[in-house]
Amino acid sequence: MTIDNREIAAIDLGSNSFHMAVASVKQGEVRFTDRLGEKVQLAAGINSQGAFEADTIERALACIDRFSQRLHNIDKSMIQVVGTDALRVAKNGGNFIAKAEQKLGARIEIISGLEEARLIYLGVSHTLADDDGRRLVIDIGGGSTEFIIGERFEPLERASLHMGCVSFRERFFKDGKITKIGFHKAVVQAEREIMPIKKIYKKKGWEQCVGASGSIKAIFQALEAEDGIQIERLSYKRLKTLRDQIIELGHIDNLNELNIKKERLSIFPAGLAILMGAFKALKIKKMEYTQGALREGLLYDMLGRLDHEDVRDRSISALQQRYGADIAHGDYVADITKAFFRKAKTDWQIDHPRYEGLLTWASKLFEIGLAIAHSQYHRHGAYLVANSDLAGFSKRSQEELALLVRAHRRKIPLEDFERVDEAILKLTLLFRIAVLFASDRKVRSIPFHLEVSSKSVHLAFKKGWLEKHPLTVENLEIERNYLRKIGFELSF
Repeated sequence: MTIDNREIAAIDLGSNSFHMAVASVKQGEVRFTDRLGEKVQLAAGINSQGAFEADTIERALACIDRFSQRLHNIDKSMIQVVGTDALRVAKNGGNFIAKAEQKLGARIEIISGLEEARLIYLGVSHTLADDDGRRLVIDIGGGSTEFIIGERFEPLERASLHMGCVSFRERFFKDGKITKIGFHKAVVQAEREIMPIKKIYKKKGWEQCVGASGSIKAIFQALEAEDGIQIERLSYKRLKTLRDQIIELGHIDNLNELNIKKERLSIFPAGLAILMGAFKALKIKKMEYTQGALREGLLYDMLGRLDHEDVRDRSISALQQRYGADIAHGDYVADITKAFFRKAKTDWQIDHPRYEGLLTWASKLFEIGLAIAHSQYHRHGAYLVANSDLAGFSKRSQEELALLVRAHRRKIPLEDFERVDEAILKLTLLFRIAVLFASDRKVRSIPFHLEVSSKSVHLAFKKGWLEKHPLTVENLEIERNYLRKIGFELSF
């Protein structure tokens, strides 16, 4: 697909702020046309029951309304939206997501901390000089902090730690007070959180350390206000000076003189404490700042998918190799499912590249459970898919893929389909029939024509073929019974 002169958009629904980046592509070059951001404070709006307060949802949806106005003229397939830590943990996050998706007209993907780290690194690496040096990237968010070591455009180590400037504010800087004891406790806690990754990160090493978040940007701006000039790097010594200064000021209401945006004042001490903990734990000497972050990474990831450089394909291939999957057979099943998809996509209203992608990936992975045991291998395979680190996949997409693998044989677990897109059930039916016919590895062509309608699937076989394949007839009868139990009719 060519995207020259077309606009693309990425939205990051973060725990503290929502950000949107809009760009166009001309002669292969990405040109940013808009960057919007609003402080929403999702994480701060989670109550003691673990759910978003009503006013938090209202504030977040109002921001979505403003963002959606900018998206009116952008093709929906060119919009990527992700949610991070707060949407991962809030009990009523699904309610907000449903309302926000309706307003945006686009699907919201909830990504894991590791996927967030990958995308952050991708965004940062595209905004820095393309050299061969190894770099450490740190992004302090509202609910989590990401640490990534990478070279050029490839992350080598990724970690997402459950500490953020909003959660640290609530814990160590309650009521806006900044005390020496509270600040010390915050730094020590940050060091404690970093401890599990400390050894491997220091062993891996880096030549350049880069900060990539609003919290780190605010720290740079505060130091620049003091110096009166732009600074390129900050050191631990400068961080200590800033710490002493804000402790002396004593309260967030007194931080105005530091040239910090009003909406960031309340979380500034927490961000500074986390960064100081990182400097101490990892013995960082100097840090630079870059504008690139999650939303830029989303855009570049989207461009890679459109240009047939999809990191998800690499993730699937790696999983195949790890569990010894029959790659040739997986490719054969994928060819069959693609043929079925093309026949059914219009009548079943599933004509979307995402659905074809899920079928293709499921075809390549449905037998990986055999690496554990033949008995219940579909369940084993689903577990491996659901719990593996699959770069490029959101939590929801990974669940859908695992469900396709789980439901490709035996009883169809209809209750599991209640929490996914209704199209996934139709994809499952196509996939089951493809697997059924591909099980005879000697059959290298489809002996029937597939037709679908609302709740039925019909297979029109070549004359005399079924009579010569009694085992297939028996398998089809069994499959017909499975489909009947979920309200579908299979005829042949």
